[in-house]
Amino acid sequence: MKVTPLRAALAVLLLACGVLVAAVWSELRGPALPAAEALAPPDAEQVARGAYLARAGNCMACHTARGGAPYAGGHGIETPFGTVVAGNLTPDPETGLGRWSPEAFRRALHEGRSRDGRLLYPAFPYAHTTLMTEADVDALHAHLRSLPPVHQANRPHTLRFPYDTQAALVVWRLLNFTPGRFQPDPAQSAEWNRGAYLVNGPAHCAACHSARDALGGASAAFGASDLPDGHWFAPSLSDPRQAGVQQWATERIVALLQQGRVDGASVMGPMADVVFHSTQHLQTDDLRAMATYLKALPVLEEPEVAFSAADSTPMRLGEQLYDRHCVDCHGAAGQGAAGAYPPLAGNRAVTQSSPVNTLQAILRGGFAPVTAGHPQPYGMPPFRTLLSDVEVAAVASFVRQSWGNAAGAVSSLEVQRVR
Repeated sequence: MKVTPLRAALAVLLLACGVLVAAVWSELRGPALPAAEALAPPDAEQVARGAYLARAGNCMACHTARGGAPYAGGHGIETPFGTVVAGNLTPDPETGLGRWSPEAFRRALHEGRSRDGRLLYPAFPYAHTTLMTEADVDALHAHLRSLPPVHQANRPHTLRFPYDTQAALVVWRLLNFTPGRFQPDPAQSAEWNRGAYLVNGPAHCAACHSARDALGGASAAFGASDLPDGHWFAPSLSDPRQAGVQQWATERIVALLQQGRVDGASVMGPMADVVFHSTQHLQTDDLRAMATYLKALPVLEEPEVAFSAADSTPMRLGEQLYDRHCVDCHGAAGQGAAGAYPPLAGNRAVTQSSPVNTLQAILRGGFAPVTAGHPQPYGMPPFRTLLSDVEVAAVASFVRQSWGNAAGAVSSLEVQRVR
C-alpha cells in the first residue's frame, strides 16, 4: 500500500496522541501508600537539622493561618486560578502527617504526590523541593514529627474549573515539572554549589522570583513577576536595575539577608517576612554561599517600558503631598537619612517598571523586619485611609519622576487594583 503524505501525517498524529495519553495515564496513576507503622522517635540531631531546613524554606509562613497554631495549616494562598489552602503539617494522625511514612513524605517533596496518590498543587513548591537530598527531606520530616500535634481539618481549595481537576495538574506537570535531585556543577566552587542548592532547593527563591506564563509555569527563572495574589511585585534577580545583586559585594548581600537593611536598601512586604522568619536565622556561611550564587546569575535585563511622563497637574499635587507627608523623613531631594530612612532618589524599588511595591509602601506603610542587627527598625506609616486613589497615584508619580528618577507615571486605576 502506498504511503501518502496524508497517511504519514495521520500516523504521526496518532502516535503523538498515544504518547500523550500514555503520559497522562502514567501521571494520574499514583498508588496510595500505607499508613506508617509506629515510628521510632526522631533523632535529636536530625530534628535540629530539619528545623533549620524549615527555617530556610520559611515553611511555617504558608502552613500557619493568621492567629493559628504553627504548621497546622488553614492559610489560604490566593492565585489567579482561585485559592489554595495550605495543609496541616503537624503529626496529628487524623488531620496532619501523623500517618505519613518517610517514604510518603519523600514522594510528596520529590514527586509532588500526596500519600493517597493524588497530585499536589504546585503552590506547594515541589518543583524546588525535588532537588533536595533524601537526607535533608528525612530531616525535615523528623522535625515535623517532633511538633505538637494539632487536630485541625484541612479546608478544601476553592479553584475554578478546570484548575480544580487532576487532569489540569497533569497538563501543568507535563509542561513544567521534571523530578530530579540537585547535581553539583564541577566547574563551580563548593561555595557556589552550596548556594545553588539552597537557593533552588530548600529556600525556593525562584518560586516568587520567576516570570510566569498564563498557566502559572515559570517561563524565566529569576525573572520579574507579580506575586500570585497580584498585591506585590517580585523583582527580577537577573536584572541589576531591579533586584539583581551581581554588582554588589558579597558581604552586602549577606547583611541584607541577615539584617533586612543596608545603607541605601531595605526589604519590605513579603521579603521582610522572609528575612524575619527565615534568612536572618541561617548560618553566615550558608548566606555567603547563597550570595555567591546570586552574584553569579547571568544578567538578563527586563525589557524597557516606554517612559510616560506624568501630566503637570498630578505632578504638582504629588509634590504638595510629598512636602506635607514625606519630606521630613525622605528629604527635599529624596536623599533619605542614613541608618533610618531609605533614599528615594535612585532607589531601584521606586524606579522599577512595576509601581506595585511603591504603591503598597504608600498604602500599607513600609516596615523593615525586626532582626538581631536591627532590633528596632524605623517604619513608615500607612496612608491607605488618608489619601485617595488620585492622591496616591500623584505622589507615586512624583516620587518616580523626581531627582533623576525616570519611571512611568501611575494612574488611579493602578492604585485601585492593589488597594
